[in-house]
Amino acid sequence: MSKIMLIAVILIPVFIGVLVPVIPFKKRRHMEIFLEMGVILNTLFVWSLLYHRPTDNFIFAKFTGNLAIAFRVDGMGMVFAGLVSFLWPLATLFAFEYMTKEKHEKVFFTFYTVTYGVTLGIALADNILTMYFFYELLTLVTVPLVMHTLTREAILASRKYLYYSLGGAAFAFIGMIFVIVYGTTTEFVLGGVLDMEKIGDRTNILLLIYVIAFMGFGVKAAICPFNSWLPQAGVAPTPVTALLHAVAVVKAGAFAILRITYYSFGADFLRGTWGQYVLMGIVMFTVVYGCSRAVKETHLKRRLAYSTISNLSYILFGAVIMTPLGMVGALTHMVFHAFMKICSFFCAGAIMHQTEKQYIHELDGLGRKMPWVFGIFTVSSLALMGVPGLAGFISKWNLAYAAVESGNKMAYFGIGCLLVSALLTAIYMLSVAVRAFFPPTDFDDSTVEEFSDPNWKMLLPLLIFTAAIIVFGLYSSPLVKFFMDVANGYYKVV
Repeated sequence: MSKIMLIAVILIPVFIGVLVPVIPFKKRRHMEIFLEMGVILNTLFVWSLLYHRPTDNFIFAKFTGNLAIAFRVDGMGMVFAGLVSFLWPLATLFAFEYMTKEKHEKVFFTFYTVTYGVTLGIALADNILTMYFFYELLTLVTVPLVMHTLTREAILASRKYLYYSLGGAAFAFIGMIFVIVYGTTTEFVLGGVLDMEKIGDRTNILLLIYVIAFMGFGVKAAICPFNSWLPQAGVAPTPVTALLHAVAVVKAGAFAILRITYYSFGADFLRGTWGQYVLMGIVMFTVVYGCSRAVKETHLKRRLAYSTISNLSYILFGAVIMTPLGMVGALTHMVFHAFMKICSFFCAGAIMHQTEKQYIHELDGLGRKMPWVFGIFTVSSLALMGVPGLAGFISKWNLAYAAVESGNKMAYFGIGCLLVSALLTAIYMLSVAVRAFFPPTDFDDSTVEEFSDPNWKMLLPLLIFTAAIIVFGLYSSPLVKFFMDVANGYYKVV
């Protein structure tokens, strides 16, 4: 039964999403109940699946040779599936209130819910072919979400997102082909699957292919120089950008890179090679570039988008350390950043929904009228900076510790990049909170008199995310231990 659940949790959100435009809901509230209950039910199925983890895989469709669409639940998949399934019901609840001022709601919620199932397909993929298949599907189901408003900016942003994603997928496809040809299996195996006898003297070619595949999957993870699509995608409704920037799309890119690094090519094959050093240099540059651009940006959502570019490369930095501790650091930041960033994006969405203000200079004094939203935004800002006692400190500490323990001298420079990023994060995040709570002395309070905090549909998810940021910051040991077990292969599928 648990094996059937592997495919069921992927298909249920797809069916729910497809039914939204078909069912003639008499009231909007009925659609909300249908969607929220369906998403929560699927999340419960996912958690049951993770708790009663199948010990082997489930082959859905078999092609020639060892090529198949198959699913399984290993340690890495448990992390991503657990993260996605926890955040999606809360994001859907937030979207109900936000979309009251948007058009074409049924179309929006169709693709929004289908994306849940497709993302779970990536998380539960048994092999590189299955992961690639759902990775491509993720692009196709999220393009309509980016262009939802149908403005000129939205259409241009969706085109750019599509072109970049398809280009990245083409590079990733090359990597997949080489893994199939030079690997002993297409399945994900911790330590890698490359057959050294087949490789022979082609080591440098395989390293080049790994770099190409890394950059291909890295497009969705917004690695330099393929990151300009991410700030432009901010024209989409905030529930979309929050998932694009915090969970579904960008984390799928980071997750795929962790898969090919540790489970396909293998860290032992890659560590100490020119491929590792080239990618480490690109990742460190992206960390500093993203937060530097965020300091200059005056549009709130685009500022958060550049912050995402920087923080995603924290995860990739853990990946290119290529040690078990590096994987632990990457997984820690992948999970904790999701909570921190979706929290800050939803705060931005709540601000825009309540006030229709989008630029930093327009936020003066709003903290007095929206204390809950800006208080929560301040907590997420401090967490992103890495203040002790909050989740961001734990993930940055794990990354820095992994860099030191690796003995890689270039990784030491990565620690410096993290410190520079923390300083710049303090500037571009706290400046928003300071303006909101402490406007200039000549500020006219009457200009913000009409505004207030949003209703419970927006505040409840924000409060839960904030609680998670604090709890993870104060008590993360069990989760970090689980990540360590994942890195050591304790949750492999036989």
